[in-house]
Amino acid sequence: MKISLKALGAALGGAWLSASALTPAAHAQTTQPIVNAPLSASMQAAPVAQPVAAPVSSGGRCGIFQTCANTRIGLGRGDFIVRLSALGVLPEDTSSKVWLNGTAIPGRIKTTRQVMPELTFEYFFTDNVSVDLIAASSRHEVAAEGTPFGKVDVGSAWVLPPTITFAWHFRPHKRFNPYVGVGATLAWFHNVSPAGGLVQKLNVGVTGGPSVDIGFDYQLVGNWFFNVDAKQMFIRDHAWANDRGSGAFIKAHDSLDPTVVGMGIGYRF
Repeated sequence: MKISLKALGAALGGAWLSASALTPAAHAQTTQPIVNAPLSASMQAAPVAQPVAAPVSSGGRCGIFQTCANTRIGLGRGDFIVRLSALGVLPEDTSSKVWLNGTAIPGRIKTTRQVMPELTFEYFFTDNVSVDLIAASSRHEVAAEGTPFGKVDVGSAWVLPPTITFAWHFRPHKRFNPYVGVGATLAWFHNVSPAGGLVQKLNVGVTGGPSVDIGFDYQLVGNWFFNVDAKQMFIRDHAWANDRGSGAFIKAHDSLDPTVVGMGIGYRF
């Protein structure tokens, strides 16, 4: 069968005319995108990114008043701490003896109390065992009471009582760390001044004795610690007033036995 080119062109032209006869509404309906169709059950919403807090730096840039990731909690082996405290020195004067020209007379020695600053240096050999040294100096007035001459002002003296203490800490690497300790005190008296009158010259001997200690450290922030400490020292003092052969050579022994109470702030290096 033969089909002419002219007949084939006429057939194709008719098909094109039939397609273009679609109404505009129908044409638009076929090309309009679907925007209101619900999401398919198989489609999932994309996750929303959550902000992440930057970690605290552990590279040694922590502020001096900050507790950071690299801050050690509590005290332990190898730590060295320096404290500055307000120190109360409370002499007990538990017993006294007074001699006048070699003869015992009634009377007792009374020593005034004092508040002074104190420096403490402490090093931890182990988590539980430390050694500390206190450095402080306080001035005290001394008087003899109940003597045949009544109350006699003896004079004043500064005392430097370096005390070394070995302490046992009960809760290493904890913020609250109580301790007890034992040690020794060497009391050196300096800038001794006689009161005048009956006492024209005054000498006070170097003395020393054992001591016991109790207290606690509490970590406040970073490497800063709050400290409360109480020491009981057992010191017997010896003093001489005037020269031998003078009209009133006075000798006195006094059990000072001071209670030393401190409260302050320490920093760990």
